[in-house]
This record gives sequence, structure tokens and C-alpha cells, in this order.
Amino acid sequence: MIRLSACIEMIYRELPIEERIARVAAMGLPAFEFWSWTNKDLPAIARAKAEHRLEVSSFAYGSPGAIVDPQNHQAFLQHFDGVLAAADTLDCRTVIVTVGQQLPAVAREEQHAAIVGALQALAPRAQQNGITIVVEPLNVLINHKGYYLSTSEESFQIIDEVGSPAITVLFDVYHQQITEGNLINNITAYFKKIGHFHIADNPGRNEPGTGEINYGNVLKVIDALGYAGYIGLEYRPKGDADTALQQTKVIAGLA
Repeated sequence: MIRLSACIEMIYRELPIEERIARVAAMGLPAFEFWSWTNKDLPAIARAKAEHRLEVSSFAYGSPGAIVDPQNHQAFLQHFDGVLAAADTLDCRTVIVTVGQQLPAVAREEQHAAIVGALQALAPRAQQNGITIVVEPLNVLINHKGYYLSTSEESFQIIDEVGSPAITVLFDVYHQQITEGNLINNITAYFKKIGHFHIADNPGRNEPGTGEINYGNVLKVIDALGYAGYIGLEYRPKGDADTALQQTKVIAGLA
């Protein structure tokens, strides 16, 4: 069964964090997620999570530097101590990693190798502590110009080269629709290497049903493949947030 997680950085963002969590629970969702943990009151989030009997599905690593650059690798690996403490506080085992902006003066092959090297160095500690790292490709046409990693093909090449079950891909359907389309074929082909999903419609990055993506079909395929994780709702509601969440539940076959 599809399980939805609301990204509280984008949904109910006009409310204080604890009230966002309460609204997610009131709408009947089982989980929420957010971006960086370094600027959050994690004990307060953990208390709200427990009060409303929700799970934290994921949060962002908050890397101190782009891992396309080997000079940042030591800081990246040292940062895992804080990430792990945050994961323990939140009882969350899925952590999002972004790779950073491309380096114009450095060959792509070198940057690719640097990403693989950083993730290979992190993988044993992540696996030992039950953490799944999900590496996120982003679109460079609209939202993240200059970001290094955008395509499914290179993302999954990196995962294969790292060779650890602790390192997987975050497949953001919105970003991949903009980058390359072919959503259902790619999800099906690479499914075993996907650790988390994000969804939003295109254009606009609003809720499913407002754009060109047939989320009814996409979500049915993900469910049929046996996905057991959460699907993060990383969209900006076009109007009322409650209405948008209810519409998403309907499309997902949950209402």
C-alpha cells in the first residue's frame, strides 16, 4: 500500500513547525519529512512526532560542502556524527544527500569519481548504523541550474559503483519528468536501487492532478513493484493545503 509523507518545508509552511506536524496528522498521513536538520529544534520535532504518532520519513544530510570536490570529503564524513545523532533523536533511518554544484574547471569524470569515493567512504558507517543514504538527482533546467547530478542513468551508475545496500537513489518524479520523462520505464528498471520517492506535478511543482504527470498510473506501478517505503509530497499546494493533500490521497487510492 502507498504510504505518503508530507514535506513540511513546502506544505503548511506558513505555520510553526509543531503546528505543521499536527496538521499532517489531522489529515490522516502517517509521516512527514523536512530538509536540513541543522536549523531545527529536533527535540521539539521529536516530541510533536510522538504526540501525533507519526514517523519522520527522511531528512537532509546537510553536508558542509559539495562532494563533487574531494577537498570537502573529510568534512562530509565528519558531519555524519551529527547526522547520526539527529537520526537517533528522530528515529529516522533515511537521509537525503545532494552532491553539489558542478565544478566548471574539472572534468565530469573526475567529479563523478569524487562522488563515488565520498559515498564509498560513508557507506560502511551508514550500513553499520542502519542508515539508508538516498542520493538525489535534481533538474537543472528550471530549479537547480548548475547542479552536477541530473539524470537517472548517471545516478544509478554511481550507486552501482559504490556497491553498498546503504547507498541508494531518491527518485524525485517531478525532477525526472523535467530532466528526461520516461518515468514508469525508469522506475521499473531501477526499482531495486531506489530508496525513497518525492512527487510533485509539472509544471509548477504543485500537487498531483494539477499538471501533466499521470500520478494515478505512476503510483500504481510503484505499489505493484512492492515499494514499502514512504512517498514524500514535496510540492507547493496550489491553493488550500488540506484540499491539496486530500486530492493527493484520492489519486493515490487512499481516500
